[in-house]
Amino acid sequence: MTLKIFPITLTDARMFVQNHHRHHRPPPSGLFAIAAGLNGALVGVLIVGRPVSRYMDDHLTAEVTRCATDGTKNACSLLYGAAWRTARELGYRRMITYTLPVEGGASLRASGWASTPQPSGGRKWSGRSGASSRGRGSRANDHPCVDKTRWEVSTSDYEEAKAAKPDTRGIALDTSAQISLFDGPS
Repeated sequence: MTLKIFPITLTDARMFVQNHHRHHRPPPSGLFAIAAGLNGALVGVLIVGRPVSRYMDDHLTAEVTRCATDGTKNACSLLYGAAWRTARELGYRRMITYTLPVEGGASLRASGWASTPQPSGGRKWSGRSGASSRGRGSRANDHPCVDKTRWEVSTSDYEEAKAAKPDTRGIALDTSAQISLFDGPS
């Protein structure tokens, strides 16, 4: 009778979000998903992706884009903690997420996250003349368009790593040793 973490595909996690999230549709993509189970039943999922805001996408930051549960006690806290441990193992140094003003954030605080002092995001995003900035026409905007609270958790060396401006997620690439599949035998 203990909550347990287990892997889940993004497809299955998106389906759970579709059926259980109070105010959002599933995100279109993600980096990974985590599930929580109790007595063999799926009780919650969390989906992590790249930051939605391009200003937050420094290649060191991941974003929890959805967390949905069936209301099982402590499932959200368990999922947020597992997501941060997983992201750190993958090399991320900061994780962010957003909540509505009516959501207290108890699960995030219990998992070691801290809220930022200023409201974040939430306003209608439309680019030029009502079209998205990617030129794909009008964007469906059925999510709550209110200021949100941004929550963060980070490693102690996040600011130092960010200032170092890594080439690719902190790995300096040596392209001199790369072999092309199109180079015939030498």
